[in-house]
Amino acid sequence: MDDIKQRIEALRNELREHNYNYYVLDNATISDFEFDVKLKELQKLEEAHPEFFDANSPTQRVGGEVTKNFETIVHENRMYSLDNSYSKEDLQDWEKRIKKLVDGDIQYTCELKYDGASISLTYENGKLVKAVTRGDGFQGDNVTANVKTIKSVPLQLKEDFPNKFDIRGEIVLPFEGFNKMNEERIKNGEEPYRNPRNTASGSLKLQDSAEVAKRPLECLLYNLTGNNLGIKTQFEGLEKARRWGFKVPDAAKLAKSIDEVLEFIEYWDSHRHNLPYETDGVVVKVNSLHHQDELGYTAKAPRWAMAYKFKAEQVSTRLNSITYQVGRTGAITPVANLEPVELAGTTVKRASLHNADQIEKLDIRVGDEVYVEKGGEIIPKILGVDLLKRSSDSQPTKYIEHCPECGSELIRQEGEAQHYCPNYNGCKPQIIGRIQHYISRKAMDIEGLGGETVALLVNAGLIANYSDLYELTAEQIIPLERMAEKSAENIVNGIEESKKIPFERVLYALGIRYVGETVAKKLAKHYKSIDAIVEATQDELVNIDEIGIKIAESVQTFFSSEENIKIIERLKRFGVELEISAEELEGKTNVLKGQTIVVSGVFESISRNELKKLIEDNGGKVSSSISSKTSYIVAGDNMGPSKKDKAKALNIEMVNEYEFLQKIDKN
Repeated sequence: MDDIKQRIEALRNELREHNYNYYVLDNATISDFEFDVKLKELQKLEEAHPEFFDANSPTQRVGGEVTKNFETIVHENRMYSLDNSYSKEDLQDWEKRIKKLVDGDIQYTCELKYDGASISLTYENGKLVKAVTRGDGFQGDNVTANVKTIKSVPLQLKEDFPNKFDIRGEIVLPFEGFNKMNEERIKNGEEPYRNPRNTASGSLKLQDSAEVAKRPLECLLYNLTGNNLGIKTQFEGLEKARRWGFKVPDAAKLAKSIDEVLEFIEYWDSHRHNLPYETDGVVVKVNSLHHQDELGYTAKAPRWAMAYKFKAEQVSTRLNSITYQVGRTGAITPVANLEPVELAGTTVKRASLHNADQIEKLDIRVGDEVYVEKGGEIIPKILGVDLLKRSSDSQPTKYIEHCPECGSELIRQEGEAQHYCPNYNGCKPQIIGRIQHYISRKAMDIEGLGGETVALLVNAGLIANYSDLYELTAEQIIPLERMAEKSAENIVNGIEESKKIPFERVLYALGIRYVGETVAKKLAKHYKSIDAIVEATQDELVNIDEIGIKIAESVQTFFSSEENIKIIERLKRFGVELEISAEELEGKTNVLKGQTIVVSGVFESISRNELKKLIEDNGGKVSSSISSKTSYIVAGDNMGPSKKDKAKALNIEMVNEYEFLQKIDKN
């Protein structure tokens, strides 16, 4: 039996090495026939000896697992978006901001930005245990069975890997494989796929992993995430990931200045068309992980990274008509309906015209030949008009005066770019939009309930606001279009589960204008309950950090509505969390209230993120820069000399991590 086990292990190791040579290094050391012979031998041995089963064996790549509903998994480390830049000046401004926050020489890692489906892979003890899509950055779908079929994803790592870590990357479909797939589809009389990116993304959500295995997908990795990884720079992380067995593009370059970054961008702007994959720009990252820690994150993106987007492709086409959409806040968005045109791999039929000012500025008229591009190669936008092709009987566009849905007269407040429909409780798209926002992933995340179903429920007269959701029964839902008994039960159960969503997310879900995720967190943290926010005066609201007069007015307007107060009272009765729970309050104090604290350097007993959380949990504010408003600095090793000099010049106290922890304990 030991001989059989040894033979199985030897075959697995040999096949992994051949797989790595072929799919990662592009350097085959064995013929396809020889590989298949060894793979079949291993399959027979594993079938005959199931006691030696290994989920990460090379034989498991053929797929076959069927997933009907993809489990939602919360990312251990959030997957952030990147801020975009489009010019040399943008990058230079970014560098200036960075240099104000960190000391010493700054180097950059330049990497090509591949256009695929973002993925996070988790490895434990060198084995792939989980693959999760980006989702909304906080949570995504578990697509492990499908990702295991991708040959360039190592199931077992090589060399000196950490015990546990995440690695992020893009699932891409090379042009060659994409073209072959389309040739096959056309031959079979099927519609060809539109572009590699969407096809790669769609492949990850196929229910049968055996079908995914047939697609020539690749996984390009670019970022390690975790604790105690034994690396000090982004570039070192790329090199180590290669040694562990990942397919890390070798185009990455270490740049010592923004000028070298711009040289890299200029080179690839003209050479990217020779690459086997879709690319839409360059990602520039501060190389030092210590500097990255110092710089931290905004609410949406890391301060230490910037995506430079290559100039978007432009085309011209005819503007057939202008229609107007009503959003959940009542904002009116004019939409250009275009003669369909191919642009950056997709067929574009519509583009946003933003507002009345934009239409007037560009003098856009129905029947015009217009120039269209994809802003950041994602959202189509109109850049201008070909006046030479304008008809002699063309008439200027007259912006609508009444809501296209309910007929209410539109309003436009001073200083606002958009027109609004004021019929808050009677305009159907606003009602539907508010409920769709309420159930969305970052808000109440109601499992089984989607935007289309919300529209069906409203149109059927079953709900008129989000508090009505909690009285829905499966019997009421089943008669709706494309609805079965199990689906209806899932919706009802999902609504019931949403009662456990914490207060800060409920506050965001209410859809108060200008109250996004970050503002909702600040309000929830400060007031602790919805009742306290309802009673807050405008002056009190404005005194909260980062809450301006515009937000304060919007909050007061929302809670001055009798209809909104009735809805909130109903939510309370149904058991929705409208105050911070005792569990959330546990370990939190106000001992640092009113204090602004800077965290700088490397720490021994606690991570930087844990320190920041302690400050916020105890009522303090974390700042990334030293100023006269700084209460004190929690200073670790490697704190930059210029920060020390500034602290001394402003006579600001510096404490180490242990002294800081004592401060909290004493209080």
